[in-house]
Amino acid sequence: MLRVSKLTDYATVVMTCLVDADGVLSAQALAERSHLEAPTVSKLLKQLAQAELVVSTRGINGGYRLAREPQAITIADIVTAMEGPIGMTECSAQAGACDHEPHCGVRVNWQRINQAIADALESVTLADMIKSPLRRSGTIPVRVAIA
Repeated sequence: MLRVSKLTDYATVVMTCLVDADGVLSAQALAERSHLEAPTVSKLLKQLAQAELVVSTRGINGGYRLAREPQAITIADIVTAMEGPIGMTECSAQAGACDHEPHCGVRVNWQRINQAIADALESVTLADMIKSPLRRSGTIPVRVAIA
């Protein structure tokens, strides 16, 4: 199964809570808004700050805010901040990571798949994540092959 870690999922939730923040929010306030444990939120905020996705302000009125506008932060930014470079396989994320690379017949296709996933994650912004989902009709288009 292909999935992001819980921490990456939680980081996205925390980031969406910051979209609606009027000013800065403390880690505790973000924990309450996101319904996550405060130590987990603090850990997430530290990684997100290192990736320059959030900015922290110290002091009595301190807290966290988004470093950029929500439409300028992609899901790829968050995934990369939490998990490192996007890569389905080692060789699709970094050349030279595999001894089989010189004679591998599937590497090029893994790179194509990796690029498609990276493009999909780049195409969704934090602003998109807070929008209401589009209502879809109850039908699913199906193509049937006729022999």
